[in-house]
Amino acid sequence: MPENIKTVTVTNIRQWAKTLFSFKVTRPDGFKFTAGQFVRLGLNPNTIKNLNTKDDNETIFRAYSVVSSPYDEFIEFFSVVIPDGAFTSKLQYLQVGDSLELDTTPYGFLTLPRYQAPVPKDLWLLATGTGLAPFLSILKTLDVWQTYQQIYLIYSARTQQELAYVEEIPQLKATYGEDGAEFQFVPIVTREANFDGLKERLPTLILSGKLENFVQQNLNPETSHVMLCGNPQMVDDTKEALKQKGLTMNRRGEGNIAVENYW
Repeated sequence: MPENIKTVTVTNIRQWAKTLFSFKVTRPDGFKFTAGQFVRLGLNPNTIKNLNTKDDNETIFRAYSVVSSPYDEFIEFFSVVIPDGAFTSKLQYLQVGDSLELDTTPYGFLTLPRYQAPVPKDLWLLATGTGLAPFLSILKTLDVWQTYQQIYLIYSARTQQELAYVEEIPQLKATYGEDGAEFQFVPIVTREANFDGLKERLPTLILSGKLENFVQQNLNPETSHVMLCGNPQMVDDTKEALKQKGLTMNRRGEGNIAVENYW
């Protein structure tokens, strides 16, 4: 096994919805990452006890953003089940005690240090589905609360059941940023008419001005940092909506909009 690949053990599993779950694994000694980064997680079907398979011993790797803080003693991941997926169709059968392989080389630049200009003031974290993961990790650091004046976590899902971590999210400021930035959490549900909140897709809410009106803050090319993570179509459409507001892609440290592309 290559030196950067470590075996980790599943210690906790939480089912959020039928096709949505999170899980924790042991953290290898010396493993370091920056909040917002992702890693490659490896699954050998023959090491999942609850999966009856005659697959070969080939380990399949997929990219997963880390949910946990860089300082936690465990590593947490957030996953959707794709019925025909080579990876998640098997990952859904995980049990506590099962083994996975972790590539300990962190990847990605959806991190706070990528922003050099404009000067930090308001941070917008826009997520759909499991794209929430890197933003939870970022919000579990002291730096983000001390760097910004306002933080907005905008999290969209199809149903209320698919809004994961909604009980934990309001506690993040008290835990990590009690004396830091102001914080607003805005959940969005797009396929339930009885939801008491915003119901439209993120790009629609941005173009109409409804999102800005809801949080009482404007997206401003001079002050706003915006991070996007989630469904690729959402990311593409939301980028274009933000550009129509005058915001620009972050390149070489300058600009408003940062995205992660590992789908």
